[in-house]
Amino acid sequence: MTSVHTSARTPTRGKPSDAPARPIAWAMLSRALSVPLILGLVCFLPAVIAAQPGSGVRDTAYWLQLVLTCYAGARLATMILSTRRRLLQGVFWMFVYIAMGVAPFAQVVIGQTPTPMVGPRQDLVTAIAMVLVGCAAYDLGALLASRRPLRRRAPSARGSGGGKPALAHPLRLRLLVLLAFAASAFYVLKLGGPAVFFSSRQEINETVAASGVVTEGSNVGSAFVKGFGQVPALLALLFYTRRLATSHRARRTPSTVLVWVALAALNLVVNNPISNARYWFLTVLMAFVFTAFPSSAAFYRTVLATGVVGALVVFPYADRFRYEEGGQRPVQSASVFEPLVTKDYDQMVMFANTISWVDTRGHTYGRQLTGSALFFVPRAVWSGKPEDTGVRVGQWMGLRMTNLSAPLWTEFWVDLGPAGMVGGMALIGYGAARTDRRYALAVTRAGPGSGSVLAIAAPLIAGYTFILLRGPLLQAVGKLAIAALCLVLITTFREQRAARRR
Repeated sequence: MTSVHTSARTPTRGKPSDAPARPIAWAMLSRALSVPLILGLVCFLPAVIAAQPGSGVRDTAYWLQLVLTCYAGARLATMILSTRRRLLQGVFWMFVYIAMGVAPFAQVVIGQTPTPMVGPRQDLVTAIAMVLVGCAAYDLGALLASRRPLRRRAPSARGSGGGKPALAHPLRLRLLVLLAFAASAFYVLKLGGPAVFFSSRQEINETVAASGVVTEGSNVGSAFVKGFGQVPALLALLFYTRRLATSHRARRTPSTVLVWVALAALNLVVNNPISNARYWFLTVLMAFVFTAFPSSAAFYRTVLATGVVGALVVFPYADRFRYEEGGQRPVQSASVFEPLVTKDYDQMVMFANTISWVDTRGHTYGRQLTGSALFFVPRAVWSGKPEDTGVRVGQWMGLRMTNLSAPLWTEFWVDLGPAGMVGGMALIGYGAARTDRRYALAVTRAGPGSGSVLAIAAPLIAGYTFILLRGPLLQAVGKLAIAALCLVLITTFREQRAARRR
């Protein structure tokens, strides 16, 4: 009998020995890719940019920018080659590498910036140095988070929610779907029908201005109409996408599939790339991809690797639907690096201009961040409500077009100075690393199931990271707050057995 039981268990025992095969194969593949990837991000691309002709001066700003570019490239390569999916950290370093590294380095080499720099050259040196210090603080915060073990969620008594993962309550999720259709329908009808969403972003803005939801000096009304018209629809689609991706039973349920199809069609109207800002559509795209393929390491690495190419080549030209056909800016590019110095990537030079502005006006000591936190208060109620940081700096510079970026480093600098900036970036690094670890557990283990709130929130935050890092915060927090409100309203800590069936 003993021998029979032993032989019967032999195949079962053999399975664990086969489990490491894929990690070992990926480790060998990682070693094969690591050298060209690191050389490409850290050495080859910076060297190609450095060889470009231009009137740039090779001074302290040049060398500091080169160091920052190489540092961010090395950290991005680490994120891509990591055996663990570090979603928020990977997106952070992709943004830093492109927007704070490669693009400003090209601007320094060529000697041209998207926005004029009004202060002395030393302010640019300070800005680059502070971004570098902020990145180091971010890394320090992430390191501290990795040293602190995650608390194990012990099972609790039936009926109590303590210690259990956050799940989407099935009934409340259906109510979210109804809210999505109702709010999006109101948004579409308010703007005159679906056709306007496939014209141009300029026409959308003009229609919103003429719809009566915008009051003089305040955009709170339009922000709420657009936010509730877009965010619930996206969240509902993400939850149903995860359900179909993780549940065999859901894929065999016609009602679930039909709801997903209807939500996908709704998002094609209100969240399409024609009538929306590129950063918002990037959020939609990344959140959908990471939700649809939650446990695919290949997709994670592909997104980070191809994101660099897309940011260099595709993103600067993706605003062709922003204007009417007669008002589109002509595409004139002699090289692939010209868009980096003439269009979108003004983050570093705006940090330098903000330093100049603070030197003349002083720090605001929390006023700007308070205005962002209380974004929902109309200016009719709060007459002294701060404007966007980018707008205030642009007005001080005497520019007519004040839709300028204010990267997160800048927001901390304006309110809290160098020490506050370092502390703020360290806290963000700590929170991102902790969220990445919990997200990895949520999508790789059979725990929260298809209704996991974290499995939806983390990809959404990762995509929205581009908007938060680019700034200004006052423009960015609205949709994030609406998303947080929707998630809170549908979240439960009581385990739903039916939702966990496969």
